[in-house]
Amino acid sequence: MSAARRVARAAAWTVLPAEIALFVLLVAGAEVPLVVLLVAEALVIGVCVLEAVVLLRLYAAARRTGAGRRDALRTAVHALVPTALRRLVVHELRAMHSLALWVVRRRHGVGPGAQPATYTGPQTAMMYGFIFVSIVETVALAVLIPWPLVHAITLVIDVYGVLLMVALHASCVTRPHVVGADGSLRIRYGALFDLRLRPEDIAHARVDRRYPDGRMVRLHEDGTLELVVAGQTTVTVELTGPVDFVRPLGRRASTHTVRFHADDPKALVAAVKQARTAPSPLPAPPG
Repeated sequence: MSAARRVARAAAWTVLPAEIALFVLLVAGAEVPLVVLLVAEALVIGVCVLEAVVLLRLYAAARRTGAGRRDALRTAVHALVPTALRRLVVHELRAMHSLALWVVRRRHGVGPGAQPATYTGPQTAMMYGFIFVSIVETVALAVLIPWPLVHAITLVIDVYGVLLMVALHASCVTRPHVVGADGSLRIRYGALFDLRLRPEDIAHARVDRRYPDGRMVRLHEDGTLELVVAGQTTVTVELTGPVDFVRPLGRRASTHTVRFHADDPKALVAAVKQARTAPSPLPAPPG
């Protein structure tokens, strides 16, 4: 990574959070000296200019290698913007897209002959509970906060937070696990996680109910990957060899065993086995 790119990343991670903290102080009514305000704004403008200059240089360098405009821009953004930040933005956009799919009652990635498998059963009541509490909190703060500016900022943040929670639930509903007609398996959790297994990657699938502790996506030292929904997994898939996957924030790893939840694990396992053992279609007769 070049020195200019390192400086641009460091500036973005230090100056911009400081600007947010300064804004919070102003909203809270703290007295901030004019010199501090001027210096902060100058630093923010400088960071924006530096980011733009570095982005243009990276774009020009990619174009000199023969890349097209879209590929050059993608290369420049990937080089400048941290992977975790890019992934968070992509997750949010996919969640909003899932919200639109939910409204029109459509599912994502379920092709002809494929069998979807839901996994939202254990968490639906909890998600609706969180959404209800957030709505009550939004209404309460709207009534209790007397300052118009603070009231407006809090209202926007709370409403957007509720929208994101609804979108997260919608992404889980519209992006189920999918058993392909060819015996492939797509294991997902909303817009946050997506693992595609080819038929030749799957050695064995079985119903296996467990109640693990820890994070939603957890990779054990022995190479076992757990995708936990509401503290449980119901299906275990053993693989023929290590399979690479991408964590929600962009880190890459590999696994040889996957445990995940399905609302009807018996039906999912049966679908996988049926697709893998189904006879190949007979070739069409000549002529």
